[in-house]
Amino acid sequence: MIALGSDHGGYALKQEIMKHLDEKGLEYKDYGTYSEESCDYPVYGAAVGRAVAAGECDRGILICGTGIGISIAANKIEGVRAANCTDCYMAEMTRRHNDANILALGARVLGSGLALKIVDTFLETGFEGGRHAKRVALISELDARKD
Repeated sequence: MIALGSDHGGYALKQEIMKHLDEKGLEYKDYGTYSEESCDYPVYGAAVGRAVAAGECDRGILICGTGIGISIAANKIEGVRAANCTDCYMAEMTRRHNDANILALGARVLGSGLALKIVDTFLETGFEGGRHAKRVALISELDARKD
């Protein structure tokens, strides 16, 4: 299950991504927003982040105007590794090396064709593990530290 979320700036691209996921037969849950009415991206970044961190969804996709703000919001949730990607190489490497569990996209930065290719790359790429597993574990340790 894929968690989806956007603010008003990412709403239209989220609709295209949902259609794309439907065509591929992939299940998703939409955590909002549900219109292009102005709203606050941290609400939706946190909602998707919580769903992924809790294991309700395996991965997430977030969209705002640039992908920056909504990824920052999601990364405040312990266990989230959200990556703002602007090309397929970034999407591939964040999965292979960082085991990113949320993809962030900028609707005002990317065309929809490229955005859908980035989504496919993110969803189809696995984590390499090996030496990268130690580094991802260090990220989790930083989440748990309160000093």
